[in-house]
Amino acid sequence: MTSEQPTTGLQAVTPAPGWVVPALRDPVRTIGRRTFDFDHRIAVMAIVNRTPDSFHDKGATFALDRAVEAAVRAADQGADWVDIGGVKFAPGPELSADDEIDRVLPVVSQLAEQSDVVISVDTFRPEVAAATIAAGASVVNDTTGLSDPRMASVVADSDATVVITHSTAPPRQELPTPPTYDDVTASVVDFLRERVDRALAAGIPESRIIVDPGHDLNKNTVHTLELTRRLPEVVALGFPVLAAVSNKDFVGESLGRPRGARLSGSLAAATVSAMLGARIVRMHDVVESVDAMRMVEAVLGWREPVEARHNT
Repeated sequence: MTSEQPTTGLQAVTPAPGWVVPALRDPVRTIGRRTFDFDHRIAVMAIVNRTPDSFHDKGATFALDRAVEAAVRAADQGADWVDIGGVKFAPGPELSADDEIDRVLPVVSQLAEQSDVVISVDTFRPEVAAATIAAGASVVNDTTGLSDPRMASVVADSDATVVITHSTAPPRQELPTPPTYDDVTASVVDFLRERVDRALAAGIPESRIIVDPGHDLNKNTVHTLELTRRLPEVVALGFPVLAAVSNKDFVGESLGRPRGARLSGSLAAATVSAMLGARIVRMHDVVESVDAMRMVEAVLGWREPVEARHNT
């Protein structure tokens, strides 16, 4: 199935001040079994964590049947793709590559059999990436930004897309001191540019690269808020930008909301990110997030209303 393309019945819209229309190198992309025109589409990435210690769901989808059920349900609810993780980003007990594969591989396999949704795997390990690509994953979501040089080679040798994310700590380890930046956005842009060059040198084409500024990853709330305001500087790299804002601590600390009470703030952060040029948002609450992004598309003139009967 091909993702929904912009309709022809709408008039062209001139961007208002504050809107960012990215000058993307390759706006139309086929990822897995779906095609996206990121000039006119904001994709929703759902989250399924097969971990016992996820910061948000606290292990609710750790059991295999629960994980598969959640992934299929997200696709049915309108998610454009599903991101499957077997190890959380935050520090915690070591998990071997074999154990991580055991967690994510059956979810990828079963989801690929039941849906044409784009499947991504949240991993920094090349072994996990290779195994899950073979099973049906079409995106590697590397939250360490190709910290292992072998990851770029694995992606280059496949048809997969890679998400290159800004983070500074070694995988699964605490930063020795609180994060500091002279200019957080400039640091993020420089890091992403260097890691994109690493990907290109390994043979990954530009058309299979997405970048993620890493909201909250080795950043405090003030850093993340500034980075979000200045998201157009990340967008200017020319690659689709993924904004992983859902239920993050910067939302909770900005509003004084505990985990479990951050939906409204997460939707606002995702909407702001989309208006500032992000083209993928990574979200826990699928129905609400899909509605929010489809509404953004309608306001921007990329999508006709499902019905337009009011005052007619």
